[in-house]
Amino acid sequence: MQGKLNVTYQLICDNDTYKEISLKEILKNEKIIKIIKSEYAKGIRNLELSSNNIEAHILISTEKERYNFEANKKDFADLLELAEEDAKKRKLFKKGCDAIEIVDFETL
Repeated sequence: MQGKLNVTYQLICDNDTYKEISLKEILKNEKIIKIIKSEYAKGIRNLELSSNNIEAHILISTEKERYNFEANKKDFADLLELAEEDAKKRKLFKKGCDAIEIVDFETL
């Protein structure tokens, strides 16, 4: 297999946040409804909020810096190990942040 891969990864830390909230759950919260109405329909009365896609979800997660490196296509099976080596070279690992997640890879 000839060619290169551009690999993108990020660190996984112990205190990372990841929460998925449905739009249905959000629209049940009176504080959220009040904020939406005051921001987008100021001064208008007797409003009802609804959505045509109630199954939609909003993700709340820790914003992460992403890192890139190049690897040979033949090393595809070892991408996680190569990402860990790259993070060690860059001295990215620290207490509580000692794992890697491959976010994306593309052929060059």
